[in-house]
Amino acid sequence: MEDKKRLFSAIQPSGILTLGNYLGALRNFRLLQEDYDGIFSVADLHTLTVRQEPADLRKNTYELTALYIACGIDPERSVLFLQSHVAAHAELTWILNTICYPGELSRMTQFKEKSRAHEDNINVGLMDYPVLMASDILLYQADLVPVGADQKQHLELARDLAVRFNNRFGETFTVPEAYIGKTAARIMSLADPSKKMSKSDANFNGFISIDDDKDAVIRKFKRAVTDSGSEIVSREDKPGISNLLNIYCAVTGKTLSEAEKEFQGKGYGDFKLKVGEAVAEVIDPIRQEKNRLLQNKDYLDDVLKTGAERAERIAYKTLNKVYKKVGLLQRKR
Repeated sequence: MEDKKRLFSAIQPSGILTLGNYLGALRNFRLLQEDYDGIFSVADLHTLTVRQEPADLRKNTYELTALYIACGIDPERSVLFLQSHVAAHAELTWILNTICYPGELSRMTQFKEKSRAHEDNINVGLMDYPVLMASDILLYQADLVPVGADQKQHLELARDLAVRFNNRFGETFTVPEAYIGKTAARIMSLADPSKKMSKSDANFNGFISIDDDKDAVIRKFKRAVTDSGSEIVSREDKPGISNLLNIYCAVTGKTLSEAEKEFQGKGYGDFKLKVGEAVAEVIDPIRQEKNRLLQNKDYLDDVLKTGAERAERIAYKTLNKVYKKVGLLQRKR
């Protein structure tokens, strides 16, 4: 029987996750673990590049761990762990820093954007973020990495560093590929359909949080921006209705033509209510399961402890090979 390819994915515990995050990534994880050897990390070290309230970071870390499980990740089948619990991530970052060039990091689009957004805290970690991400991936000899548009540049750097190291020191790292799943709907703001749905939206009616209860979800959809006219069709001149149709199709599995036919002749009010109900039906059970898991921190701690132990075994197998290749003496056990 052929071994499964290994897939690595990580999300930062930086607060609210939106419907867009769920549809774009989280909902796929349950299915991905069926077909791949899944390693899923809570990327808590990455969050430190932006100032964090320690109590909030701890809370968000538990919340994301519970959400991973509520979305279908089985800790018995997949490896689920905290990035900070496996020191090899930081150790490999130092080695990779020695073959990475400042120009490569200063050209990163996300570094430029975050530097503008956090002018009072342009730290070295913010620039070095992509090297830590490369370490996350390369430690586990990942074949595939699901990435959004904002992370493609970082994955390219990980590939470049893997090839550069392999060429200099001999075959060591698997060169990862981007995982391209089914095309995910691009989820836009409910308040301004010209912008991507974002947790940083100052207008709380613009995004659906995974923590929103059924009433809040329906209320936000009732307030969603629509367009002139009365047709419920997906067209370039109807961005509000097009966005709502995309969301409806994403949560129900219906095609765009099926959705348009279903709402033919219906009013905007009925349409928005139906979309809200469909979304609530999907995310409310996840919210409730996440909250149930959060009542049992001992269970979550146990999952993370076991996950870190499993991750360490894989990570240090790679790191020991790296140390040997670069000429560092192996520690005698």
